[in-house]
Amino acid sequence: MRALRVLAGPAALQHLREHGLRPADVGVIPAAAGGPKGLILNPLDRFIFGHWLPKSRQVVHLLGASIGSWRMAAATCPDADAALARMAADYIAQDYPHSPGKPPTAAVVSEIFGAKLSEHFQSLAPQMLTHPRLRLHVFTSRGRHLLRREGKLRTPLGYGGAFVSNLLGRRGLGHWLERVVFSDPRDPLPLPLNDFRTRELALTEDNLCPAVLASCSIPFWLKAVQDIPGAPAGAYWDGGITDYHLHLPYRRMLNSQAPLVLYPHFQPSLVPGWLDKMLPRRHAATAALDNVIVLAPRPEWIAGLPGAKLPDREDFKALGDEVATRMQRWRAAVAQSQQLADEFAQWVDGGPSPEIEPLR
Repeated sequence: MRALRVLAGPAALQHLREHGLRPADVGVIPAAAGGPKGLILNPLDRFIFGHWLPKSRQVVHLLGASIGSWRMAAATCPDADAALARMAADYIAQDYPHSPGKPPTAAVVSEIFGAKLSEHFQSLAPQMLTHPRLRLHVFTSRGRHLLRREGKLRTPLGYGGAFVSNLLGRRGLGHWLERVVFSDPRDPLPLPLNDFRTRELALTEDNLCPAVLASCSIPFWLKAVQDIPGAPAGAYWDGGITDYHLHLPYRRMLNSQAPLVLYPHFQPSLVPGWLDKMLPRRHAATAALDNVIVLAPRPEWIAGLPGAKLPDREDFKALGDEVATRMQRWRAAVAQSQQLADEFAQWVDGGPSPEIEPLR
């Protein structure tokens, strides 16, 4: 494989050596926060959900934060391949009215982006929530104390407090933010989420779009979503703040029939929370990931993308009003990432087994 890396925890590595990878082996698929980086996984997502996973019959839990929640919501649509393709096209085509030389306001971004999510999912919500096999779980972050409501002073002060508390330990983050997971009520998320304050609520037709919007609402870039239907009052922000890469105790979700977590990801490590990005000591794999298989692009392949990097949020700043250039680069990156899907397809369709690296 020249584009795709395969990394696995100890239990997953043993399974792959003994049985290979079959769609029936997969019980959980997480999807990380990370903004435009997630675009690089679009062809891989389309193959997995549109062609490979439907060959099996087991229930599969889909966990998403931020762009990952949009990806996983699209995967539950009746035509997953088409929904995921549309998601990438619309994400790339984002362009918000703004004054020359200035970024668009958070209110403008939230209004337009929220309307786009409703356009994608509102009419399909009944089918998404009755999917015969897939169970969607949307991760959000609900503010507490100063962050209970959004404000010009209280929001930066609150996130300053969250930053300092998180430095002392992830549990301290729970003083400022509560993890709220909106889960398919047929199969609530079977995870012991006790690392800090957590609440699980039913995902419904009324709150599906607001929950996904909240999960994607990056502080200061978008407005918090206030008072989601069926949820406690308050301000709901990006699920990646509490669960950037969803480093969770997955073994409790699995069984002997579907013992694996398949994790398409844009990097080889799973960072627990957004505020942990600058804390490398928290990036290492733990026993929680023993059953996880990570599919990630190789660094040398990334070097061949436009700009020699993954698409990222900084492109909005770096390219400014050169919107057409940004879109062109992102479309080129997604087109090149078809190689990730092709290499995975060759492997699971009976091709040579790749060298599998241990998760570290």
